[in-house]
Amino acid sequence: MNDALHELLRQPGIWRTTHATPEFPVIPSGFAELDAILPGGGWQDRALTEVLHDQSGLGELRLLMPALARLSHSGRWVAMVGPPNIPYAPALAAQGLDLSRVLLVHPRRDSDALWAVEQALRSGTCAAVLAWPGQLSNRQLRRLQLAAESGATWGILFRPGAMAGHASPAAIRLRVQGHPSGTTLEFLKLRNGNAGQKLQLDVNHPRTRVLPVTTEKPAGGPGLRTVSSIPHAHPGLVREQPPREPDRPQLPLPLEETPGRRGHLRLV
Repeated sequence: MNDALHELLRQPGIWRTTHATPEFPVIPSGFAELDAILPGGGWQDRALTEVLHDQSGLGELRLLMPALARLSHSGRWVAMVGPPNIPYAPALAAQGLDLSRVLLVHPRRDSDALWAVEQALRSGTCAAVLAWPGQLSNRQLRRLQLAAESGATWGILFRPGAMAGHASPAAIRLRVQGHPSGTTLEFLKLRNGNAGQKLQLDVNHPRTRVLPVTTEKPAGGPGLRTVSSIPHAHPGLVREQPPREPDRPQLPLPLEETPGRRGHLRLV
């Protein structure tokens, strides 16, 4: 059998590729040096990515912006579940996000937050789900990983750096640390890749541009849509609430506002 196989492979009509095709879909990060490390050349789609950090404002959001901007133009939602502060709409627009496809979910309890994250991942209507969960068990993390696979959704969990020593089914786990000359990334886990690598990255200036997917925009004006999860009283994932004035600080993403791309927030 082996001799026959070797004989077949020696035939000149057999074409061999020099690069293995990844067995999983990927999302280009927008940073050439980062894509060179990530297996397949991008963030692993249909899986969880854990971003571990000890404090906010180290570049953990900017790191994801090129990929999220592209996904926001795909016709599906980019959902943020339980962000610690209010995302700054002009900054998101300046990064290229379609604000009409950004969904904010403000759960009332930790149990509601976990339910909302799982449902958003599993629904198939979200291209990406960002979440800031509290303490999660390995069983809960596995449920979220299975939900991401089922809904073909990229799940991003922002967790404390102290969780680095805990096991996780996430496809990618990285620690974000501040550095005088940029943001330092330490890859704790890379499914189908080599963990333990470190990369110093200027998250403010991507080396490559991720072109957005052009689709027909839904009716309605720009602005972040904010909802409140009602898992027991409503059959759907979320319920839209009337606007009110902001009463929390904005999520740290200090960018200049882009002319003509002004958005507004709806808050609950």
